[in-house]
Amino acid sequence: GANGDARYEAMVQEAVTYAKRKTCAEDGCAVPEDTLNLAIDRLAVNLGKELVGLVPGRVSTEVDIRLSYDTDKSVERARSIIAMYEDAGISKDRILIKLAGTWEGIQAAKVLEKEGIQCNITLVFSFLQAAAAAQAGAYLISPFPGRILDWHKKQTGQEGYAPEADPGVLAVKRMYAYFRKYGYDTICMPASWRPSRGAAVEGSDVDEILALAGVDEMTIPEPLLNSLCALSPDVVKRNCDPTTDAAACNDPDFRLTEESFAQYWKTDVCGQEKLKEGMDAFTAETEKLITILIEKF
Repeated sequence: GANGDARYEAMVQEAVTYAKRKTCAEDGCAVPEDTLNLAIDRLAVNLGKELVGLVPGRVSTEVDIRLSYDTDKSVERARSIIAMYEDAGISKDRILIKLAGTWEGIQAAKVLEKEGIQCNITLVFSFLQAAAAAQAGAYLISPFPGRILDWHKKQTGQEGYAPEADPGVLAVKRMYAYFRKYGYDTICMPASWRPSRGAAVEGSDVDEILALAGVDEMTIPEPLLNSLCALSPDVVKRNCDPTTDAAACNDPDFRLTEESFAQYWKTDVCGQEKLKEGMDAFTAETEKLITILIEKF
């Protein structure tokens, strides 16, 4: 409701009222942390309920980003979110629980998937995160090729890459190939796109999308969908193929443990920096939301 839209204001107010009723918080008192947390989750569910009515398929609802290094609390909050959806008559089959790609977030997904609660591992910037998510049985991962490209451009000073040599494209293709070679059902759904060849090159806005054509699924914003619609059909070729990519995969199916993941993660500077950057941004937005919610109590 911070933007003045009456629809969102109603969602916020309902979330606050719900949290007060469930946690017995009184008007005029300091707002307990559990009340605020419940209000945050309820607001996310309220928004998710609206989206379920607008789109087919699944809707993602994110567990509080501040819990990304706490498996048990992430699981607890995810179960609570699903319970609220089910109380509203929405099956858990319509919902994806979104968790950050930390070891702890991925292990929360492992627990939840065994309970039939499907998960989306987001903020994926490295093969290590993707492999761990697949081994945990996560329903879906969201790698961000554009942000991986950003990191490499900053490190090298290189202005652009051929799309097929774009570091973000190569990272996602490696994840996809690993999934297909070893029979993991985890869906690879990249999002967050950048122009491989540089923004000044005409048509480069969809470079990464075209280079990854054929991957399981994609998240594509409307402006880039419009760019794709303007292309001649013969420009679009399948560049991700399950059989071909599986055959080209050279990665072993090494079973990751918390210890081995931590050791490999220490060497993954891109993954570390971009994950922290993404989590910091989400945390800042969560803190803004908390400020808004406190004013409503």
